[in-house]
Amino acid sequence: MAGCQRRNLATLILVTFICRVAWAASLETGQDEAYHYLYTVYPDWSYFDHPPMLMVVARLGIAACGGWLHPVSIRLGFILLFAGSTWVMYQWTRRFYGERAGFYAALALNLSAYYTAAAGAFVLPDGPLLFFALLTMWAVSEALITSPGKLLPWVWVGLACAGAMLSKYHSVFLPLGTLAYVLATPSARGNLRTPGPYLAAAIGFLGLVPVLIWNSQHDWASFAFQSSRAVGLQFRPEGLALMLFGPMGFLFPWIWYSFALILVTRIPRLRSATGIDRLLLFMALLPLVLFTAVACIRPILPHWPLFGFLPLYPLVGAAWAEKSLSQPVVVRRWIIFMSTALILIAGAFLTQARFGLVQFPFRDPCIEISGWESVGEELRTRGIVDRPDTFLFTDRWYESGELAFAVRNRIPVTCYKKGDARGFAFWSRPEDWLHKDGILIDSDRRPDLIEEYRPYFREVEALPSIEMKRGGRLFRVLNAYLCRDQIRPYPYTYVRKSPENFEQRLP
Repeated sequence: MAGCQRRNLATLILVTFICRVAWAASLETGQDEAYHYLYTVYPDWSYFDHPPMLMVVARLGIAACGGWLHPVSIRLGFILLFAGSTWVMYQWTRRFYGERAGFYAALALNLSAYYTAAAGAFVLPDGPLLFFALLTMWAVSEALITSPGKLLPWVWVGLACAGAMLSKYHSVFLPLGTLAYVLATPSARGNLRTPGPYLAAAIGFLGLVPVLIWNSQHDWASFAFQSSRAVGLQFRPEGLALMLFGPMGFLFPWIWYSFALILVTRIPRLRSATGIDRLLLFMALLPLVLFTAVACIRPILPHWPLFGFLPLYPLVGAAWAEKSLSQPVVVRRWIIFMSTALILIAGAFLTQARFGLVQFPFRDPCIEISGWESVGEELRTRGIVDRPDTFLFTDRWYESGELAFAVRNRIPVTCYKKGDARGFAFWSRPEDWLHKDGILIDSDRRPDLIEEYRPYFREVEALPSIEMKRGGRLFRVLNAYLCRDQIRPYPYTYVRKSPENFEQRLP
């Protein structure tokens, strides 16, 4: 039985790895990905938006491809890391629920929309976070359930947690969830009288050191920005709907149903739960409850609460494994349905992103991952990329990121947006651009936009518009302006906005 499940796992990892490489090679970079590519251009202790692990994984992928810059090369490290996450999920679940449950937990992870198609393939902080969070939860399970009182498991907890801290700020829920379990479980409180948890905390804190160094050098800008996204005073009942339907869409309804069933059936019995079941529920409930509370007062992105579902995957694997023994035909058909649905949805998204066959009456859901390569090609054709003493700029940080990757950073790119240039505000100084020519790319074609920049340049003239294409077909037109000789520094100073005015676009 064990050998069969291991073969199934190897097949799952190999097949999904090949599929993700094909997926990554077929799609242009998304807005966040192109912006995150610039982390590799400006290596630093940390960044305005995220800790530095994102940069490390992206640079490793580029290095593995010999420095070749392509969507698949900057995504390669994340694809490999997700293969590792699949293996960790299997091993962690197997330790407590058996080989069959381990395979089904790994399968459930690979059938979850956001994790398999985005975190598992795109240049996002969620990929490293997933890997190190799973390692941390596995290590915590060993330290508290399998080997209580021993020191070595806590060392692994600290190392894994440090990796998570270097990946994304969501990782703070890992020690908080562990502490909540220990305080609420009489049999686990004795761990607080041993050196293990404190050693793990000290090692894990090392993951915050690069972040603290960067923030201390930049007026704590990252912490100010992230904290402002969770603070507000106005009650938002629609936030509850987002907490319900957001994860449902990002996981797929059928995967979400498995989690909902576990929560509905296990939470009423939480006080009597013991062992690994109790630990997993505590680690899940803290982020789920907190994000629900935040969603009621502040806008949140729908994938943020997914972190709270991670500890529940072993329980889903155990439930699926049990059902596969009692109703094997039903489970087999259900897996075929889920796999087929995933393939069809991914195929439809890929076709739309590459060819734009469907004209939507609303915003095209693939617009953020289409067309910028054609813009880069047009800029190269016009000779702008090789124009001396020239830089490109837009008024949106994510479009400046798209431009930078489209031209493979062969020409400097920045963002001129007062108060919200994100990382661009820290990657150069305002005076660096003086007496250089700027090329403004305006995707909204707003006639008033150029007026904002006219006082900063000696002369401004309109250039021929740029046709953005996908599949060889025109689908957007961008305005372009040549702004000659910048005579005044454009203010880069990051201004902290009030919570009600914060733009919510970061992952």
